[in-house]
Amino acid sequence: MHTLSQLEKQQVGLRLPKYIIDELDELTKQFSLNRTDIVTEAIKSYIADQKSKLFYESFDTSCKELKTMLDGNLPQTTLRELIDELDTDNNP
Repeated sequence: MHTLSQLEKQQVGLRLPKYIIDELDELTKQFSLNRTDIVTEAIKSYIADQKSKLFYESFDTSCKELKTMLDGNLPQTTLRELIDELDTDNNP
């Protein structure tokens, strides 16, 4: 959930190629929305996709590390050592 101050709208200027504006305007007519609504939803979707991509890349890396560790090619660490490492990474 977002706070009221986070929901406050700010004007942002951007330049887009004409063909994108033309397509955007077609969508506004087709779905009875305005440009702001469509651009906002597009940006929210893009951000969500990028966050998912980062999460799955991180998860994939962790799985590969775990497999390497289980294969005996990396020293095994305790949960406490992993927590300490994460804490150090977040608080340099």
